Amino acid sequence: MASPAIFYSLPRRRLPSLGASFIPPTDLTDLSLIQILITVATDVISASLNLHIPSLRRKSRSLTRKINTFVVLLEYLKDFSVFPLPSSADLCFKELYILLHRLKILINYCSQSSRLWLLLRNPSISRHFHDLNRDISTLLDVFPLKEIDLDPDLKEQIELLQEQSRQSKLFIDPQDEVLRCRLFAFLEEFEQGRRPDLMQLQAVFIDQLGIRDVRAFRSEIEFLEEQLHSQEEDSDLTVSVLDGFVALVRYSRFQIFGIEEEEERKSDYTLNCKKSIKGPICSQSGEAFVAVPKDFCCPISLDLMRDPVIISTGQTYDRASIVRWMEEGHRNCPNSGQMISHDLLIPNRALRGLIAQWCAAKSIPFDPPESTDAATETVTIPATTKAAIGANRATAELLVQQLANGPHMAKTVAAHELRMLAKNGKENRIAIAEAGAIPLLLQLFSSSNPVMQENSVTAILNLSLHDKTKSLIMEEEGCLKSIVNVLRDGLTEEARENAAAALFSLSMVHDYKKRIADEAGAVESLVGLLMEGSSRGKKDAVAALFNLSTRSENCERMVKAGAVSALVGALGTEGVTEEAVGALALLVRQKAGAEAVAKEDEMVVVGLIKVMRWGTPKGKENAVATLLTVCRSGGVAITERLVQVPTLAGLLQMLLLTGTKRARRKAASLARMCERCKFAAFYMET
Repeated sequence: MASPAIFYSLPRRRLPSLGASFIPPTDLTDLSLIQILITVATDVISASLNLHIPSLRRKSRSLTRKINTFVVLLEYLKDFSVFPLPSSADLCFKELYILLHRLKILINYCSQSSRLWLLLRNPSISRHFHDLNRDISTLLDVFPLKEIDLDPDLKEQIELLQEQSRQSKLFIDPQDEVLRCRLFAFLEEFEQGRRPDLMQLQAVFIDQLGIRDVRAFRSEIEFLEEQLHSQEEDSDLTVSVLDGFVALVRYSRFQIFGIEEEEERKSDYTLNCKKSIKGPICSQSGEAFVAVPKDFCCPISLDLMRDPVIISTGQTYDRASIVRWMEEGHRNCPNSGQMISHDLLIPNRALRGLIAQWCAAKSIPFDPPESTDAATETVTIPATTKAAIGANRATAELLVQQLANGPHMAKTVAAHELRMLAKNGKENRIAIAEAGAIPLLLQLFSSSNPVMQENSVTAILNLSLHDKTKSLIMEEEGCLKSIVNVLRDGLTEEARENAAAALFSLSMVHDYKKRIADEAGAVESLVGLLMEGSSRGKKDAVAALFNLSTRSENCERMVKAGAVSALVGALGTEGVTEEAVGALALLVRQKAGAEAVAKEDEMVVVGLIKVMRWGTPKGKENAVATLLTVCRSGGVAITERLVQVPTLAGLLQMLLLTGTKRARRKAASLARMCERCKFAAFYMET
């Protein structure tokens, strides 16, 4: 028997398209086709029983009643061997196969979606059910009853259903619409600066929506956030409206239930799960998992890029990830830390073509974005609604109250929730800071609870991503000391990494670089993380050291802390080479820095030669500039060692032809210096 049609289901969270195409079964006997249809129809009927919202069950009931009639018909044909079937009946059954799969996807989507999401999309989902109902009714109408020898009772039953189907109309439950309007009314209250009544929130969320505990609220929030980030193009809900509902549900959760004890265990569980999910991301193809090449993965999401774009710093990201990053208020490149000078996104069509070819070779579905005539596009960042701002501000105040006066367990949960709230949007960060969270979070840095410490330092990191909150953090007494203490002695690896990332974020402000470098143990701890930390820790540390090196007054302190040796050692480490060579290029401009680099002798030559061969254009420029400055500053041993490198002439020639303007100038100067060194050595020998 041939296998049933193969079809690709739509993403789990995306509303199914009525235009989705499936391949009907081919090369099957009449009996095989009937058996497959009975199986699929039975699955659809069973799936409809899992719908947890009464109005959805009512919408599916009309459909399943028609399908039940088809099942009775199919069972009759199988039992009495009414074969061969007329060609028109065969066509109808193949069309039924397609309709059943479309209905199954719609029912599965509804059963896997959150209650609030289904209510918000009630009109669209109702139309989907109505369209399928209409299509199945049409199929009933055209079914060739007169061409098949059927039992009179069965034929009469089908004829009656045909007559009823012609009268079906679109049904949108009025009670659902009233409830949907009440939810929008809550948002309007926040927009007007008021807060919804607690009793009304309980009536809507608990009594009518059936969201009766913290676990259910958390599930609703996670689902809505997933929809918010998926940027579903066919959605009838805008990003800003969804943002408002996420804020509303989060506020309602804490207003109704407060902070429950079970949340701490969930925080531990989340922490452990998050730490276990590390390493390369895989993409599923059939039943096997295929490792995705690193260059095809977005540096932010670590997922296969669907629409790679280039930002102003020259780095490539998936469009959805970098847009979300910029929407959250970040103005620096996630990879390089450089400031994003403009919002233009340039499609990386060459990389997208390679990804498409790889996916085709691995039999992985790849849905490229629709082509655009514009060579570049500008990021459109939707404004956060007043409702979302008001709801998040109210939530922040509730959490800060727990942070100040709650028991130990409540403080742990509050720190985690503030961390998550501060992750998105500058308005949230401002609201949290203005609610007085910063000094309370800093008090938790010394906690013996690793979860509490990690959540508090990560919350400070997220708050530091906005310029206004940067200043509030730096003005807080003992702030830098607390961050450095976690960087040096943090209870978890992630706490230490996030402390380094916080220093990097704060060092984006020029006036803070000297203060950070002067803080006892700050540079030394960054150096230690660069030498012994994880891959991510090394990136955070080298980015912070690069920022500190841009201020000349920090050079001597960085040299004494061993930063030069650490940076030279990092030249061959994937992911940190660019910042390491950039920091060295800045440090060697000072006498102390040049002398420290010269002492590294062979190591620095080997490392910089590698960068000149394999690095980015900017990396090659900094590498040749560093070598030239060290040689000019009296690094005789390095110059002599450099002259002995057999590939040097070729690398310099390549830079003279393809390097940046500054790289070509530095390469020419270094070539002349090496020639003079060779001549002097030859003269001494003769």
